[in-house]
Amino acid sequence: MTTSRPLILITNDDGVEAPGLHRLIETASAVGDVVAVAPSLPQSGMSSAITVNAALFIKEHPGYDGARVYSVNGKPVDCVKLALKALTGRKPDLLLSGINHGSNAGNSVVYSGTMGAAAEGCMAGIPSIGFSLTHHSIKADFGPGLPFVDKIMRDVLANGLPEGICLNVNIPARCEPCGIKVTKAARGYWTEEYQEYTSPHGQPFYWLQGNFVNIDEGDTDTDEYWLDRQYVTVVPSRPEHNEPLSVRQSIAGMLGLS
Repeated sequence: MTTSRPLILITNDDGVEAPGLHRLIETASAVGDVVAVAPSLPQSGMSSAITVNAALFIKEHPGYDGARVYSVNGKPVDCVKLALKALTGRKPDLLLSGINHGSNAGNSVVYSGTMGAAAEGCMAGIPSIGFSLTHHSIKADFGPGLPFVDKIMRDVLANGLPEGICLNVNIPARCEPCGIKVTKAARGYWTEEYQEYTSPHGQPFYWLQGNFVNIDEGDTDTDEYWLDRQYVTVVPSRPEHNEPLSVRQSIAGMLGLS
């Protein structure tokens, strides 16, 4: 690898074979030297989980579009940690996670392995972005959204991000986006999360499904609002979740500690 180009670390939670990872490698390789380190198997919904009770192994794969490609038998955050420990050789200039197959808008960010990896990069002091396409199909068309991925990536490389902030970027599926909006995450909750079934042996089992209820419906400052109108949404996210002094003082008062 050359040293004159930015070093870009790429990971995801859909696994090393996911088309979204390949599209992100292709886009990033145009502007930097890429090291891609992804889970060996899909790891959706892992958030910031790490592996603590098993050995982790790194497997090298054939290079792709000039990138070095590896897989890890672990979770997205494991991939980031091991990449920084054993593979990148120096601190990356940028970390990209995705492109996820499926939305990470609203409170999905809490569960997202895509954003868990971005948060890990952010806490390591690396400008970090998670990208998601609002389409779960393995055959999803990432093409219309790639110019927006390219723009956001280049702008962050050129200008950096505020300390302690990473970006949660969601891209509307099925047609070309109208533009980019910087928003807040829509608040909501899930209903009927598990469907109950009965196995052939008569034992009940449960399958995660559910529907997202947007309690900010109609709020023009949310990601869900603008995704519905075919805009790419950018939500600044703070992984360390430190609340303002006023909130801490309020809680101290409630606990009788003021």
